[in-house]
Amino acid sequence: MMKKLTFRQLIVVASMLFGMFFGAGNLIFPASMGQLAGRNLWLASVGFLITGVGLPLLGVAALGVSREEGLLELSSRVGKGYGLFFTCLLYLTIGPFFAIPRCATVSYTVGIQRMLPQTGQTAALAVFSLVFFGAVLFFSLRPGEILTWIGKVLNPLFLCFLAVLILRALTAPLGAVADIEPTGSYAAAPLSTGLLEGYNTMDALAGLAFGIIVVHAIRSLGVEEPGEVAKSTVFAGLFSSLLMALIYLMVTVVGAQSRGQFEASSNGGEALAQIAEYYFGPAGALILAATVTIACLKTAVGLVTSCGETFVKIFPGGPSYRAWAVTFSVVSFLIANLGLNAILDYSTPVLMFLYPLSIVLILLTLGGSLFGNHRTVLRWTIGCTMVAAVFDLLRALPAQAQAALHLEPVVDWAQTWLPLCSQGFGWVLPAVVGLVIGLVLRRVRPA
Repeated sequence: MMKKLTFRQLIVVASMLFGMFFGAGNLIFPASMGQLAGRNLWLASVGFLITGVGLPLLGVAALGVSREEGLLELSSRVGKGYGLFFTCLLYLTIGPFFAIPRCATVSYTVGIQRMLPQTGQTAALAVFSLVFFGAVLFFSLRPGEILTWIGKVLNPLFLCFLAVLILRALTAPLGAVADIEPTGSYAAAPLSTGLLEGYNTMDALAGLAFGIIVVHAIRSLGVEEPGEVAKSTVFAGLFSSLLMALIYLMVTVVGAQSRGQFEASSNGGEALAQIAEYYFGPAGALILAATVTIACLKTAVGLVTSCGETFVKIFPGGPSYRAWAVTFSVVSFLIANLGLNAILDYSTPVLMFLYPLSIVLILLTLGGSLFGNHRTVLRWTIGCTMVAAVFDLLRALPAQAQAALHLEPVVDWAQTWLPLCSQGFGWVLPAVVGLVIGLVLRRVRPA
């Protein structure tokens, strides 16, 4: 008899997936967006939910529908070389280079820094990040227990702390959303600005990466039939995405309402700190610290686990999972101590390059039956997307990096001749062109 997940098991798997997705970045970005978007928050939220919720759901669904074992197998449909390149770059981005260090620095900056004296912050960050990554490594070295630790312990604890803060803010709003003037790009283009803001969560990339953990968790519960594994993966992704969307909307509204009392903050972390302190006084800092630290801890555990398991698969004759987990934790600790601003400055250009490739791969996988997953179509579409995404990467580099590399003429040329490049979507038309060329060549040379 074919084994299926019970409803309770499905909820636990969905809770685990949500727990890995939802880190502190998922709190600070919608809070900041709410403050800046003001009464335009609903249109901005549509864009944010598309890239921050819709794409991660499609990523998990794509991996489930494809019935592949992981991202390496999925991306290798384009070619083995591309599969290795894309998989390594994506996992290093959401792993030790950017996302995992960001978990520690956001926890410290938002939850701990405000409670300490301004002197000795560098040493304090080093001590905090050492303890943080010690805890991450403890959980990560027990990958077989990740369903229990994240799905049944850390995630419910995080939701309890978060509910206290959000429900208090919503029941005693600081201002009316309709009275808050939008600022910056949210005044002129709230939808497209919200779309790009969703990139910062890195969840579409994580959706492709976390799929392997979900599949393993489902199989550990006794489900082996590929079709049932795929269906359970999609349902778990749907449940977790609905919860994410609900929290995003509530945090965005709370951020917008706070403008009735505060000026727009420099970042969402500062905004949340102000809100927590207003409602709960000194205890608010403790509530926020606990909420943010638990959120980041569970996400970092999921990232180290997925990165370790993937690199063991990519390099089967190389280091063990334990060695990879230790290496990623140490590298993340070192990069975290560069500070949050440095991490954010250089993660954005990489995301502008990786997101288009991820979006196109997800859509091609979901629509693969329409062209028989023909490699010609995959290669032309991905190839054209990659060329255009390079220009988006160069355009997003910090100004000092652009000046040092003398990139101004290249960036100006791209913004002049590449449609939507100035809005951050210069890859869209080239991707369509590549798809059309691939479909025509498939028709001409079907073999």
